[in-house]
Amino acid sequence: MDSAPQDPQRPPRRGLPLIAVGGLAALAAGLGVAWMLTSGDKAAPEAPPPASEGGLVIDATGEDAGAIDPGKPLRCFVQGQFVGELSLTACAQRNGVATDALDVGLDEMGALTAAQEAGQILTPLPPVEPDPPVAVESALPPAEAAGPAPAVAPLGSCWRHGGGRWRRVAMDTDLGSCVQQLFSGRCERPGGATYGRFGQQTLRLVAGRVEVSDDNRAFRTLAPQAPDCSIPPL
Repeated sequence: MDSAPQDPQRPPRRGLPLIAVGGLAALAAGLGVAWMLTSGDKAAPEAPPPASEGGLVIDATGEDAGAIDPGKPLRCFVQGQFVGELSLTACAQRNGVATDALDVGLDEMGALTAAQEAGQILTPLPPVEPDPPVAVESALPPAEAAGPAPAVAPLGSCWRHGGGRWRRVAMDTDLGSCVQQLFSGRCERPGGATYGRFGQQTLRLVAGRVEVSDDNRAFRTLAPQAPDCSIPPL
């Protein structure tokens, strides 16, 4: 008796796992694209204000920059005597002059001070100079120097202080020429002082000598002055 024919061996089904994996990959790709589209529509977060990063920044470059508030208390001198901390207006009244006739500057301690005339107790505030021009680098190669360049004294603006204001007397001059223009032939009485300015340095003529200061407060001797009021070359 013949046995019934057997079914040929069926191969394992592999299509279903591949389809599932492909579906999951497509779903993940779709979610990624959707996330990118939705996140792109959101506005970028606002940058923190400058004050939170580097401290409060105050612009003091307006027309009133450097102006003295008439109501702000400062050290007031009348005929060389300290009379207290008064406003600029009150100090002018005590001196019997107009407000703009007072000299305002710094004393030896660096405190803001007002007096009828600048002297050794008051150094006037420096003048406001325009910003120097910005040097433009040349694309040309530098010329070859034939030898070492001779030493050249630095040049600067020369200012004279008087009547409560600064007046420029020379530009692009050296320190020695500035001192001669300001003080040569002029002597100061004991306790008095005459002020000038060269570049970033304050010059002061007192009895018997010319002094200089780099910080508008501490002065050192720059040159002696002869009894005939002449000053030797620097």
